Amino acid sequence: MDQDLAAMRSKETSPQQQDAPDAVPVPHLLVPHLVTTAILLDIDGTLLDLMPTPREAFAPPELSRTLNGLLARTSGALALVSGRSLNDIDLIFAPDQFPAVGGHGAEMRLDPDGEAAETRAPPLDKELKRRLATIAKLSPGILLEDKGYSLALHYRLAPHAEKAIYESVSLIRADLPNAPIEVLPGKFVCEIKHSGFTKASGVRELMTHPPFKGRRPLFIGDDVTDETVFAIMPDFDGAAFSVGRRVHGVDGHFDTPSDVRTFLARLLDDQSVAQSP
Repeated sequence: MDQDLAAMRSKETSPQQQDAPDAVPVPHLLVPHLVTTAILLDIDGTLLDLMPTPREAFAPPELSRTLNGLLARTSGALALVSGRSLNDIDLIFAPDQFPAVGGHGAEMRLDPDGEAAETRAPPLDKELKRRLATIAKLSPGILLEDKGYSLALHYRLAPHAEKAIYESVSLIRADLPNAPIEVLPGKFVCEIKHSGFTKASGVRELMTHPPFKGRRPLFIGDDVTDETVFAIMPDFDGAAFSVGRRVHGVDGHFDTPSDVRTFLARLLDDQSVAQSP
């Protein structure tokens, strides 16, 4: 890790001692190193505020300027890392496209203008999806999202159904003890996917390709599924930041997605000033 990123780690207190977004190192500490940094960003709950339903998520107009600016400053080493499919990601950020790891590592795009390359992510068995889909009938407000390689049950509009959803999923899994599936708990969502790929496996693959290869990643995420990426940041001498909650072992935290967007905008603006004649 370079000197300033190392200083970021030593300067941070334990997660229990962090009080506010001020505990996150100020952006200018990273400015001299954007040419050697890979910026990796979760979307929902990190870049974007959580909405009642996944389809209501939207990217604020000013975020486009920030992300495109950072993409240029890092020579293309900025990627979105999400449980959403690449198609969903593109719909949210349209007309912009960014390098991305989608579907918890099931899909990857290395170049903003490139094609998606699926990475060993077979679709869920049709009969399994049919059985899981019946869980949505437990209560009004449970929304079913079929991603092909995974199936998500969103219950932000029916929080009372959380226990029943997980009990039903457990019963189905008990009937299929050898099925290669994994249950991912998230913020008001229960997602069932094939085992064998995660956001972390997707990031590991991403970091083997230019322009990410050889850079030190800066990852920001909020949910349980992001913890697999937090855990591998030391392998790349990288830094990790959580959003909305304090996670053991990360370098700092933000309170809200708005704080993340402000951080990134300041990072871009400070870099622009540093590079001006």
